[in-house]
Amino acid sequence: MTNYLIVPGLGNSGPEHWQTYFENSAPNFTRIQQSDWDTPACEDWIKSIDDMVTSFEASSIVLIGHSLGCSAIAHWAVKYKREIKGAMLVAPSDLEAANYTFPTKGFSPIPLERLGFNSIVVASSNDIWVSFVGYFYNTIYANTQRLFTVNFNGYNGYLFA
Repeated sequence: MTNYLIVPGLGNSGPEHWQTYFENSAPNFTRIQQSDWDTPACEDWIKSIDDMVTSFEASSIVLIGHSLGCSAIAHWAVKYKREIKGAMLVAPSDLEAANYTFPTKGFSPIPLERLGFNSIVVASSNDIWVSFVGYFYNTIYANTQRLFTVNFNGYNGYLFA
């Protein structure tokens, strides 16, 4: 059985967020809890990820990250080098962008190393928290092999797989 571990971003996710729907959809979906959702430290977040990953067979794990959670997954992958089944990274934040002024510690710079497992990145071309050129081509595209452009109800987005 595949175990899906959800890694929310800054502030966690409320009851109407898609991550909460995922979490409540089946018993093999689990949200990784963090001790500080509002002023996070990267080392604390990636330790929480690793504690949860190591409680399962690593090859059964798919990490599902959102926003700052995507950066946490990238840092976790570089530090712990666990061979998991894969990751889905949704709307990653660009912590190096001028408009990202949230109180985070240790998440920047974003690792440029390959993740070491299969990943899919879902992103929008008009997301105010990420610079498509700076972040995607320098960071995420280095970790993926294919780029798909998606148009959904008039919104352009990208799927890196």
